[in-house]
Amino acid sequence: MKVWVIILMFWAGAVMAVEPDEVLDDPVLEQRARDISAGLRCPVCQNESIDESSATIAKDLRLLVRERLTVGDSDDAVVAYIVDRFGEFVLLKPNSRGANLILWFAAPIMFLIALVVGWSVIRRKSGDTDTSLTTEEQARLDQIMRSD
Repeated sequence: MKVWVIILMFWAGAVMAVEPDEVLDDPVLEQRARDISAGLRCPVCQNESIDESSATIAKDLRLLVRERLTVGDSDDAVVAYIVDRFGEFVLLKPNSRGANLILWFAAPIMFLIALVVGWSVIRRKSGDTDTSLTTEEQARLDQIMRSD
């Protein structure tokens, strides 16, 4: 029972992030605003879109998106307007070009490097499996075994 209450609380919080006074009268514009808001990160909440966040800055950004849409901006123009003011950090999915290309490919490249290094270490270790005793070690072992 407690789990359901917690789940409903989180669900209700996400649903109530966009307040009734923010909703546009035109359903087409409102849907465009929702689509844009779903792709913009809340600067405070980090991993929530401004559509899901109840932070004050997220509300201000939602209102800004709706304001730009009512002025007549295209979806790309609205996103560009917000990115110009807040930087690419505000995008939930950053562009995959320019300097961001390094970030997109860094993880797979580092993973491949780690695989190669790990494989070479394991391969080198497997070659050092000479477990035979020297004559001195064998004599010492025989002496220990006889003394017991």
